[in-house]
Amino acid sequence: MQPLPFVLAVSLLLATPGPTNTLLWLSGATAGPRRSIRLLLAEVCGYLTVTIPISMFARPFLIALPELGILLRFAAAVWVLFLARSLWLTSASGAAKRPIGAGQVFVTTLLNPKALVVALVIMPQVGLMAMLPWLAWFVVLTLTAGSLWIGAGAILGRGPTRKAGQQLFRRIAAGFLALFSLAMAGSALATVV
Repeated sequence: MQPLPFVLAVSLLLATPGPTNTLLWLSGATAGPRRSIRLLLAEVCGYLTVTIPISMFARPFLIALPELGILLRFAAAVWVLFLARSLWLTSASGAAKRPIGAGQVFVTTLLNPKALVVALVIMPQVGLMAMLPWLAWFVVLTLTAGSLWIGAGAILGRGPTRKAGQQLFRRIAAGFLALFSLAMAGSALATVV
């Protein structure tokens, strides 16, 4: 893959709404950018934890055993639905005490279907040393996109409904996460049927 198509593909993928971006947006809206910026490291670690091993070693297994990919999609759907439920049930006072955590972002990114797309489709299938420049670009693009999602949430969170909107932001994020969960489960079911 050439550098420009790689950058465009990764940028478009990371710019689209998804479970990780929803959590970053929510954290930006409810906790602000300074407290949310720490979540970017969890996002990068989650993506790299999937991308490197799958690109290097697991790709042939996932191609040979498509059932494993289906199970991964179901696991991701269950996790995202669990997050949606947690966000929906958290009260406004509880939300202030329990901001979005790095662990939530890490696991969500780990199970995010975007990580598999990066590992199986976008990342060049080369040795680790040859992959390092591509991984560096991927990290930069991930940090940029994540920062933009946090910033978008922070801008929205500064509005006149900041205090009253905490619960609303969580409910909106929970709704999006539930939709993502259903889409992932539906995608997995469609490949089974």
